[in-house]
Amino acid sequence: MLKRQRRTGSKAPEGEVAVDKYARSEYVIIQQSAPRPKSLSVALAIFVGSCIIVAWLLFRGDEDNTKTLVFQGEVLLQPRTFHLPCSADYENFKRFPGCTPQSCGRGVTDAIVTREEALTLRRLAERGLSLGGSGGGASILDLHSGALSMGKQFVNIYRYFGEQIKDIFSEDDFELYKEVRGRIQREIAEVFGLDPSQMYLTKPTFFSRINSTDAKTPHDEYWHPHIDKVTYGSFDYTSLLYLSDYGLEFGGGRFIFMDTTSNRTVEPRAGRVSFFSSASENLHRVEKVTWGTRYAITVSFTCDPEHAIADPTLT
Repeated sequence: MLKRQRRTGSKAPEGEVAVDKYARSEYVIIQQSAPRPKSLSVALAIFVGSCIIVAWLLFRGDEDNTKTLVFQGEVLLQPRTFHLPCSADYENFKRFPGCTPQSCGRGVTDAIVTREEALTLRRLAERGLSLGGSGGGASILDLHSGALSMGKQFVNIYRYFGEQIKDIFSEDDFELYKEVRGRIQREIAEVFGLDPSQMYLTKPTFFSRINSTDAKTPHDEYWHPHIDKVTYGSFDYTSLLYLSDYGLEFGGGRFIFMDTTSNRTVEPRAGRVSFFSSASENLHRVEKVTWGTRYAITVSFTCDPEHAIADPTLT
């Protein structure tokens, strides 16, 4: 067992981020000193009842309009792709010829990472996350920055455990991680017609472990809808490599694209890669995990070399 060499503060190390940022709602409480007139009370009751009905209809609509892009039991030997008009988000950032999205969309493939490789990476994640872990339902391990969830905070595993980290990870682990990242990068480039040499790995790129434990901090609230390009301005292409199987090892936890007319889901399968352009055309969320444990790697790419990060190393 590793000994902790140094404690860090309660703040995440520089450059580290939570699994997902989220928006808070504002609540305003209005107090009145006098009783409401009867007519106002009736109107208020009708208004509240209407809101409940609308909310119920919206919830039902969300469920009824959900379509599955790819099922867990399918094996996609060729990428299943869906093209979308690019949003205006990219106009707010510097453009990089050969990389900045001209044709946007999403894709899913089971052909570039083997199940055995995915399970090897999962064991890497399990070993790393065994050193800490969030008290809530979502934990992350970032091999690039060293960020590891530990209770309600983050620590840097390389500073926290020092040389002993080599007893947990091996050079072979990091070489496989680098090789898989390269394959994902080339697949995205081929599907979107890009020059892969103009794409750069960017932060945050991390392992995630999600279970059904109640959230303890905002960092645990992974299920909120979001847009990667809005949350992290450096993102141009996002990918996820799944390391566990929906319906067999966990329930819930499907990846959901929230389109205008319907939701479209990807059911995770070990070795499956889902990828997409990162702006508003791909608003998305993850379902709450209801049982079991969901493992995945988020691998993120930018067109801006100023936001590039290197592959992790043990040296």
